[in-house]
Amino acid sequence: MVKDGIPFVLIPILIAAGFAFFQIWFAVGLFIALALFMAYFFRDPRRAIPTEADIIVSSADGKVTRVETRENGKFVSVFLSPLDVHINRAPIAGKVVKVEQFKGKKAPATSNQASETNERNAITIEGEKMTVVCTQIVGILARRIVCWSKTGDNLMLGEKYGLIKFGSRTDLLMPKTVEILVKVGDRVVGGETIIARLKN
Repeated sequence: MVKDGIPFVLIPILIAAGFAFFQIWFAVGLFIALALFMAYFFRDPRRAIPTEADIIVSSADGKVTRVETRENGKFVSVFLSPLDVHINRAPIAGKVVKVEQFKGKKAPATSNQASETNERNAITIEGEKMTVVCTQIVGILARRIVCWSKTGDNLMLGEKYGLIKFGSRTDLLMPKTVEILVKVGDRVVGGETIIARLKN
């Protein structure tokens, strides 16, 4: 479990202990169940990071909801439900050259407009052969974006760089020179699923 989740687990346990003192067992069970869910939500499973060259891996677990070719590059969006792992991982190895935070709404992350109107954090990673922009986006349930990386940091492929607390979405903007390997409806795993490959 990531350390950011520890307070979300400990607080329900302490409340459950208080109800146990007064023998209010229904409330005890309710808060213990909440603590277990929080431990599950903030889980940090090990990932088998691919070793192939010139690949881009998914930066999040979830379902692919958009695959587009835009004027400024190839675009893939992944929606994370409250049951998905919410840790974000670096899609390529490289240097963090920019971290930008944008204020906005907390509308449903399933909406296509969420990429432009919701509160979000964009991290630009510059690799040896390409640059990728990863954007963490909040939704109705997600109330806070956590980004552990800062400008100047070097990230390895698949390295953890942040998380979004509860249901959310993660967008990737990649160069036009990549070949997209996923389609809308696919389930992807952060740090493991290869979503694009640089064309030779």
